[in-house]
Amino acid sequence: MTNNRRQFIKASVLGSAAVATGLPTLASAGEKRKKSTSLSILILGGTGFIGPHMVREALRRGHQVTLFNRGRTDNTLFPDLETIRGDRNNGLDGLKGRSWDAVIDNSGYVPRHVQDSARLLAPNTKRYLYISTVAVYADFDVDNTESSALASIADESIEDVNGETYGPLKALCEKRARAEVDDERLTVIRPTYIAGPGDHTDRFSYWPIRTRKGGEMVWPGTPEHTIQAIDVRDLANFSIDCLDSDIAGTFNAVNPARSYSMGELLADSQAVTGVRVDPVWISEEFAAEQDLISGRNFPIWRPKSGPRSRTSSFIGEAAVRAGLHNRPERETIRDLLTWWDTLDDDRRANLRAGMSPDQETEVIAAWRARDA
Repeated sequence: MTNNRRQFIKASVLGSAAVATGLPTLASAGEKRKKSTSLSILILGGTGFIGPHMVREALRRGHQVTLFNRGRTDNTLFPDLETIRGDRNNGLDGLKGRSWDAVIDNSGYVPRHVQDSARLLAPNTKRYLYISTVAVYADFDVDNTESSALASIADESIEDVNGETYGPLKALCEKRARAEVDDERLTVIRPTYIAGPGDHTDRFSYWPIRTRKGGEMVWPGTPEHTIQAIDVRDLANFSIDCLDSDIAGTFNAVNPARSYSMGELLADSQAVTGVRVDPVWISEEFAAEQDLISGRNFPIWRPKSGPRSRTSSFIGEAAVRAGLHNRPERETIRDLLTWWDTLDDDRRANLRAGMSPDQETEVIAAWRARDA
């Protein structure tokens, strides 16, 4: 555990109502952030998971924000902001003839959509910021820096986004954005698994939520197995930093490679919840035999070997040099649980990632039978 991880979580906490809305805590508000002039910012999306945090951070710094979306997700979230209704699939007319200081594209998954929006907006904006993903890399068995080889897709006309095409399509989205926007005006941010208040995937959230229930709990691999994630508010803060300071380039937005492990996630989850679990660590080989290696069963974890292996060694030093700050994981866990408790019973009863109670019981029984 690094020295930074051993330090006590810094300073005070906002009230639970503020945390529930995803507002930044005092510790994450950016004490050293550069004071900038007010910018006009267009956010393509803005009402999903990461968008609201970007909107709030931009507004906190005194910027003007315009949203562009279809109005299908939390369309009452920001009633006081200008919202242009449209669709990235041949429905950009509402953006024509308008100009902004910066554009944040956090809803671009299809290359054609990114190309169309970048081509339309590039002449009328000073900076185009595209939110990509670390899934763009071609090889996950190496330490990936921003200059590492990217994945490709044989048929570049494919627009079906799924587990196999997601990374290659995002890489192609980056390529299309670069074809439309000059390098000095383009910023590409590649986050790893995103965690924190508002997460609709439950990937990181599963572990502390399940820990809070106590009892025997299945954990894959070993406590030393490293993982990477980023708090959604740290991603939002860094994105607005890039606009404030006019930062171009490509950045892996991750916590430091090999600095955080499944064992630390367990310890942090127990510390924040005040609940002790009885961890049952199953081997990678057993997990593979039982066909358990998937993002659904063990979210944010991947084995070290085999066809579904994936290292946890994306290098984020460039982003740190540019100002990325990673808050302690315990702060992320604490705030996402506070937010989680504000959701309705049906949502909290249906985790979108992780094992079901019945499946977990079966896996534990099979693991012990193997050793009998």
